[in-house]
Amino acid sequence: MIQTLPLALPGTLVDFHRIDLTARYSKGWGPGVDDVAAGPTGEIYALSRVHRYIYGVADDEQDPATANFGYRIITRYSAGGEVLASAVCSPDDDETASAVASGGDMTLCVLPDGILAVSAGPNNTTLVAPDLSRVIATYDSKDNRPFEEFTPGDAFATSISVTPSGRLLCSVAEYGVWNYGSVITNIVGVADGALTAASKPTINALASLDPEPARQSDVDLRAHVAYQGAPVGLANRPRPALTELVAGEDRLSGWRDSRLGRPVPLADDLFVVPLYAKTFRGGSRGQPFVFALVNDQGEMTGRLHGMHEWRDSPFTGFCFNVAADPLRGYAYHLNRYGLYAWNKAGVLRVRLDTETKAFKPLTHFTLTACSPAGDLLLVHNKQHLILRVPAPDDLTGLAAAVEEALRAYARQRTALKKQWAPVNWHWTQTSAPVHRI
Repeated sequence: MIQTLPLALPGTLVDFHRIDLTARYSKGWGPGVDDVAAGPTGEIYALSRVHRYIYGVADDEQDPATANFGYRIITRYSAGGEVLASAVCSPDDDETASAVASGGDMTLCVLPDGILAVSAGPNNTTLVAPDLSRVIATYDSKDNRPFEEFTPGDAFATSISVTPSGRLLCSVAEYGVWNYGSVITNIVGVADGALTAASKPTINALASLDPEPARQSDVDLRAHVAYQGAPVGLANRPRPALTELVAGEDRLSGWRDSRLGRPVPLADDLFVVPLYAKTFRGGSRGQPFVFALVNDQGEMTGRLHGMHEWRDSPFTGFCFNVAADPLRGYAYHLNRYGLYAWNKAGVLRVRLDTETKAFKPLTHFTLTACSPAGDLLLVHNKQHLILRVPAPDDLTGLAAAVEEALRAYARQRTALKKQWAPVNWHWTQTSAPVHRI
């Protein structure tokens, strides 16, 4: 079923801070989207954010109408598209700080037991009740150096995805990657046990990015991440690293300062691991990138083929997400130049060119994930709407499915405008409960 869902701001938040929804973002405020995920029974969760920062406003400003602020918002939708609840997470430096551990590159994942996992860099994972009413557990690494004395916390993962059988595909950050004095995602691994409030499973490391992070000590060992039976850290991590396997493909930097994208499962024992080379201020189009295929034995068995480094570059707009449908064995990627689809062998089966009239609207969307049923979840970057595109059983039907979804999006958007009366594409919900977690 094609669905269009509003990324709604809680009305209580808009009223409390007297947010001027007509104001341009250049005035110091704005919304954004971090991730969208779907559960096995059809429900959808969206993680978004809203901030206001006006230069000259004092940090201790008491009037909420003029004070600066920043919030993360989790929204839950029913399988039919109804907004069921929202949860507001306040920033760490707030007096009523959220129990949700924040950080960079925040992602969502619905665990096999229905619990929502909110992950962030470096290695922070929070478990939230499915109805968004409470935080069940927080695994906070407290690893936010540099320039601070490190106090070890209780870490888990920077991102989590679930395989068809319920395994947890994770990315983990390490200190000293590419000689930086900070913590950067460097390890891909799989956990076969359940992540609960009472315990966390061991993540078995499969692949690494930087083979030799600098200046590590015993404090940097990851006790819950294992490689060859010992904690990851110091000299113990998977070798050869992914960057060593593709070393000859980056003539400019040799993959130094490269980054890992979020890994996704293409099958229970096969994963897509995005890695992309160093980015430059003056533009990075044409820089190398690899969507590596890695099995659960840690072997790079291939890659997603068929994209040109310049013509199909994900560096334009920094579109590095890959989504996967392990049910059918398909992988998808969307960037400014097209929507791409591969089979399990890494063969490019479909490229929908955004230069064509029918698919040009895709340039305004970001692909976040596939639902457990294989539906593509897209977010419109300006109109703050989620588009759910039903997945075809055969990739030869993808073009028709996407065309129909984009036509339906226009119709459903018009209906939502009549129902919600948005202001400058800002949707405000006032009927569903709002929780502070």
